[in-house]
Amino acid sequence: MTTIEEVKTSYNHTIEEGDRNLSKVKRQIFHIGTIRLLIVLAAGFTCYWLWPDFSMIGLSIIAALVIYLVFAKYHARLFARKQYIEQLIQDARNELSALGYDFSPFDGAKECTDAGHSFSLDLDIFGERSFFQSINRTVTAFGKKGLVDMLLHPLQDKNRITGRQEAIAELSRKQEFIRHFRATGQVGDAQDFDYNALTKNIQAAKSGWWKIVPVFFLLLAVAVFALSFLNVIPAGVFPVYWFVMIIASILLARNIRHKLDFLDKRYEVIRTYSTLLKIMESEQFDSPLLKQIQEKIVTPQSASLAFAQLKKLGNNMDIAETAVGAMLLNPFLGWNVYYSNKILGWIVRHQQYIKTWFEAVGELDSLLSLAMFAYNHPDYVYPEVSDKREIVGKDLGHPMMNREKCVHNDICEPKFPYFMVVTGANMAGKSTYLRTVGVNLVLAGMGAPVCASSFRFYPFVLVTNLRTSDSLNDNESYFFAELKRLKMIIDRLEAGEELFIILDEILKGTNSEDKQRGSIALMKQLVSLGGNGIIATHDLELGNLEQEFPDAVKNYRFEADIEGDTLSFSYKLKEGVAQNMNACFLMKKMGITGL
Repeated sequence: MTTIEEVKTSYNHTIEEGDRNLSKVKRQIFHIGTIRLLIVLAAGFTCYWLWPDFSMIGLSIIAALVIYLVFAKYHARLFARKQYIEQLIQDARNELSALGYDFSPFDGAKECTDAGHSFSLDLDIFGERSFFQSINRTVTAFGKKGLVDMLLHPLQDKNRITGRQEAIAELSRKQEFIRHFRATGQVGDAQDFDYNALTKNIQAAKSGWWKIVPVFFLLLAVAVFALSFLNVIPAGVFPVYWFVMIIASILLARNIRHKLDFLDKRYEVIRTYSTLLKIMESEQFDSPLLKQIQEKIVTPQSASLAFAQLKKLGNNMDIAETAVGAMLLNPFLGWNVYYSNKILGWIVRHQQYIKTWFEAVGELDSLLSLAMFAYNHPDYVYPEVSDKREIVGKDLGHPMMNREKCVHNDICEPKFPYFMVVTGANMAGKSTYLRTVGVNLVLAGMGAPVCASSFRFYPFVLVTNLRTSDSLNDNESYFFAELKRLKMIIDRLEAGEELFIILDEILKGTNSEDKQRGSIALMKQLVSLGGNGIIATHDLELGNLEQEFPDAVKNYRFEADIEGDTLSFSYKLKEGVAQNMNACFLMKKMGITGL
């Protein structure tokens, strides 16, 4: 079994190897740059030496230019290689930071925060220092969206969960593949693309007359040139024709070209996706889910080859924007119209597959994040999906708590309906425990390993109420907001949903007597509706529910240990109702009361 230290060693090895390769590439870049300079100097010296033999000077310049361009192309490849290696090194450093619980290099998707969601706000799923930030390693916009969806909508089907577990476990063993995929996507800025734009405004490509425009341009150019050469028309007509056709090529292309504006400066991103697709096509997978994803991009045709064709068309389209294109190729060959039409034709031919291809890239990209999570946590376990409505786990910890300080606790919900009532003092660990259970249930539903020594769960729908707040915009009180949340839970239970409910301090927004009566009434209703979950409370009276519902309620506690002037916590979950409370003790320590 891999250890955390071995994981750290692997990243340090990547950095060391990257530094060696980077030094080598930098030397090559310097040498090639020197050669290019010498070619220029040699060409200048040759022209001086051959002067005034202009024919030989011309041949020398052409030869020097060809050699220079060959070295320039190689130089560009070396710079791309340098950028790729630098990205590999940076990724490894970021992972070492993450192992030290610094997740700042990664996107937390703050924009996805939703107070109305069943659990995401309560469990700090999105935003700075969020759970999403800790696991997010996506390099494409589609992968990020996929990972967000996985978190917001954990799976409820046993076969899909186990299938995803198998895929994540396989990918976690393919670290070279993951690093290559991620670095390629990052260097190529694969986050910057919208595939929906590819399928918009393409009706012009279906208009047949656009396809004959370049042919008309070519035939007209040949005819004018031939007639001018044969003196059938005055030679002065040709320059006029040339100028008119430059204007015509611009006007004709404008109507079709604006439909391709979204591709401007995006062809390098398209090249990146072509490379990512090729990486996916070339890898050998064993798990059915990964094979299914791969099948989407190779059937009925290779997606990487299709995108390579689009990139080539884009490169040719870019020539139309050069001086040679504008002055010669466009007016005489209709080059800009021809390749604009070719690109739109590519979209028409492939539009039924485009969405599937991008979604396949995104699905794999999101799975790679979970595979990295699994690799970075070799001590975590893949949970067993139970057919019985139960949640039983040993040594649960919160994935974002420092592994050296995290206190682990068990969970035992062996039947249905069943509620754990957790009492305890302030700061004793109740809220952390609730979030620990919640986050691990989300991980389990995603198919990822969980922070536990063992975990068996039924895929309930998770619903929480830990952080209700009042809404000034809706003129809504804290208490009313909490009631709405609780009403939503009751309605969903009555509708037959199988919920796992996590509540922290029910009815916090009302007085003690109301709170106690209301909390007991709510608990009885939840039990009667067949709910499962955990209720944390300061109200010790809720502990009496175990006597009323011995088969459906079990008391647990987090104790505060007070010895003289010393307050300490074990943060360990124990059976029974809490005995020690610490509010008065803390107030006295801080000089707030004379108790």
